[in-house]
Amino acid sequence: MTFNRIRRRSFLKQTTILSAAFMAARMPAVAGPFAPGETGNGKIPADKKLDPEWVKSLYRRGTVTTYLQSKNELQYIGMPAGGINCGTVYLRGDGRLWLWDIFNKNQEGIESKEVATDSEVLGSKRKILPRDGSAYIAPAKNIYPLEQGFAIKIVWDGKTVIRKFEEKDAVAGMWTEIAFEATYPVATIRYIDDTLPVEISLQVYSPFIALDEQHSGLPATIFSFHVTNKTTTPVAISVLGWLENKAGIFSAQADSQERFNKSRSAKGFYAVEAGVRNKKNFTTDIMNQPDYGSLCIASLHETAKLITDVSLQLSEDSFDQVAGNETVKAPDEKLIGAVSNHHQLLPGKHIMSNFAITWHFPHFSLKGIDGDGRYYQNKFTSAGSVAQYIAQHFKKLSAQTKRWKNTWYDSTLPWWFLERTFSNISTLATTTCHRFSSGRFYAWEGVGCCPGTCTHVWQYAQAVGRIFPALERDTRERVDLGLAFADDTGMIWYRGEAAKQPAIDGQAGTVLRIYREHQMSADNQFLRRNWAKIKKAVQFVINQDKNKDGMEDTPMENTLDAVWKGEIAWIVGLCIAAVKAGEKMADEMNDIPFSQVCRAYVDKGRKNMEDKLFNGEYFIHRPNEQDGKKSIGSYNTCHIDQVYGQSWAFQAGLGRILDEAKTKTALTSLWKYNFTPDVGPYIKEHTGGRPYALAGEGGMIMNTNPKNDSNPYGENKAWQLGYFNECMSGFEHQVASHLMAEGMTDEALVLTRMIHDRYHAFKRNPFNEIECSDHYARAMASYGTFITACGFEYHGPKGFIRFAPKWDKENFKAPFVTAGGWGSYSQQIQNGKQVHRMNIKYGALRLQQISLPSTDRQVIKAIVIKIGAQKIPFTLRQDENDILLGFARPIHIRTNQTLTIRIH
Repeated sequence: MTFNRIRRRSFLKQTTILSAAFMAARMPAVAGPFAPGETGNGKIPADKKLDPEWVKSLYRRGTVTTYLQSKNELQYIGMPAGGINCGTVYLRGDGRLWLWDIFNKNQEGIESKEVATDSEVLGSKRKILPRDGSAYIAPAKNIYPLEQGFAIKIVWDGKTVIRKFEEKDAVAGMWTEIAFEATYPVATIRYIDDTLPVEISLQVYSPFIALDEQHSGLPATIFSFHVTNKTTTPVAISVLGWLENKAGIFSAQADSQERFNKSRSAKGFYAVEAGVRNKKNFTTDIMNQPDYGSLCIASLHETAKLITDVSLQLSEDSFDQVAGNETVKAPDEKLIGAVSNHHQLLPGKHIMSNFAITWHFPHFSLKGIDGDGRYYQNKFTSAGSVAQYIAQHFKKLSAQTKRWKNTWYDSTLPWWFLERTFSNISTLATTTCHRFSSGRFYAWEGVGCCPGTCTHVWQYAQAVGRIFPALERDTRERVDLGLAFADDTGMIWYRGEAAKQPAIDGQAGTVLRIYREHQMSADNQFLRRNWAKIKKAVQFVINQDKNKDGMEDTPMENTLDAVWKGEIAWIVGLCIAAVKAGEKMADEMNDIPFSQVCRAYVDKGRKNMEDKLFNGEYFIHRPNEQDGKKSIGSYNTCHIDQVYGQSWAFQAGLGRILDEAKTKTALTSLWKYNFTPDVGPYIKEHTGGRPYALAGEGGMIMNTNPKNDSNPYGENKAWQLGYFNECMSGFEHQVASHLMAEGMTDEALVLTRMIHDRYHAFKRNPFNEIECSDHYARAMASYGTFITACGFEYHGPKGFIRFAPKWDKENFKAPFVTAGGWGSYSQQIQNGKQVHRMNIKYGALRLQQISLPSTDRQVIKAIVIKIGAQKIPFTLRQDENDILLGFARPIHIRTNQTLTIRIH
């Protein structure tokens, strides 16, 4: 991350309460009450006084999170509803699209905001940049650069009703209720009015299919209206959708360009395509401008009617009018195209009315970055061609997207937990992330903020490598081991070509990601192709241990934007984990000498870290003898990432790299000293941090000073000190995933839920976890908590898989994704009998080893393994904790097949 230094000096004196409205937005009290002595002077209470019933409720399956118009919960919702790497199109809670950051302008979040910043003087305001948290305290809303929407006409028993699908406050005759179900990647919106003869719901999504980054990267949003006749009378239904032509939104000029809407049709595809072009005697050329391109609105029904120029003063005739093949207008005139579908519903019958909105703005480039053009232009020439492709493949794209959505949420895990741990992958469908026409994936840290697919931020993000592993493999090979790789030293530039220097945490984290990407491969070709460079990258980490004690001690950039000196627990541990991954990869490559080098480093580093950096409660930062505390550091304080290396080790199936007792003690100390159910008292006293959690909201503070050291962070009063007083969700998710892995499930769920509640839709966009700018990549660490909740481990080349659920072990079900397929895993355990099932919903799963926990430690009398009705021979190895099943030859479970393991 990068903090704005100038703003730093004049930043918030305190950020405790935004307004009376935000006071009312607080979640119900789940902790306390606390005496003044427990929280006074900014103290974090050791006893969190969490309501036991509330903690129990976190484990319950519950129901889908549903935000309601009647509770004023729709205005901030901005679910990314376009394809991955295709720009940002937000879906509002009432079903309209907004923001529309698809025109290649690359703004950093929303504009700066004047916001109330002082709880005691609510009139005090300061201007805050997006990277400083403006979108957290003054969330974006009502950004509609173009007109778009849908309406329905309902005719029955001589009555006609026309309704727009949008929220209108205090307008008679509008919807009684609008309910938004927050199930990324498919949102369901229900429009409720008992005076109507029909039930209406809408599903909105862009094709999203795990493992299929191609079809998940279409610049499109699909609208599927579901209408049911609930009466005994026939009902006529017409659905109208419209879209304003804003091609050339920034560049089009009235004297040089014109906008046009034209009709397009083919089998199952009826559309109005919107574009911009030069006039015959133009004075400026628009065809190479970033905002040159096209939009399209399409019906996926043959009964559609096309309107190239429609008035939004809707009447009964609006649904039936037809305008010519093309309408042309000047850029300063409003030009809106529309399509309408018409249906007859008999009593009790149901229809789906399907539409697609698409876009195509191919001229994307970034100064100084190797790449230009958008990836989708390789397949499509216009928005109309995108819409036509969707129409041709709609059945498959729709079915597979809904199958993924249903597979993900078909689980015994709580709804809210599945939503929070997965929804951050929607960052891929924002302008944080891009894909050039060359195929190169490129990303900011957050929208428009801090360049270069930064290794020290992106190495926290666990979601992409598990859901779209091909994207991450290509980035490791093309960028980290390609254009950003120094062949002579093994150094990886931490921002690609944007910053030709290393960051030690980014280097170590990238080695760990390389191992993860190898594990999420179907075979070992990725590892074999790149082993020579991977080995050098690991050696670079080892070489940063100057005194050869296994603890990295070379001053180098890290994710907290400073060069720290000394032996720093979180960096030392991360390097140990990286070298452990190097050891594992060396073993697989039969590189025994290098494996021994790695093993020696890991053994020495682990012993010294435990002996020298553990103060009895937590792991610390030991300054070097020459400099002492002259520079910024965490020293004898309790730092959020202190055992991050062990956390990463659990994500990559590396086992223990640090002593279990010391690690758990460190996590317990983090809980005691850094977690608070209400950050208000702390941030009131410890000023200077950015507002990523406010009074009344819980979270884990980045760094605290339990020993009351008079000089806890060094003599240099650096601007980066503000970070220590913040709650940044990506770091919190990392800790939550580790807590979960260690069996500290209460703490893991509480911390995750606190983040979830901070992003409740009454207060802000639940799909936009903010750090340094919007849709911050680090927040995708949330997927790691799902991984550890399932106890999931996988190694594709070895054909190895493991499940070890952290709770509900007697009756557990959850989704999983492997290199070649995805599906559902379930287990039932009762009265000495176990049934484990892996049902493949997409692709195929190749297996040679299955590891399951020995849950009841009873002697196994019989095991039967089948794929369908076919028995599978196996070998068995059992110890106190594990059941390991092996197969002489790999077995393959294909789509719609189920592997069943019965243990008695």
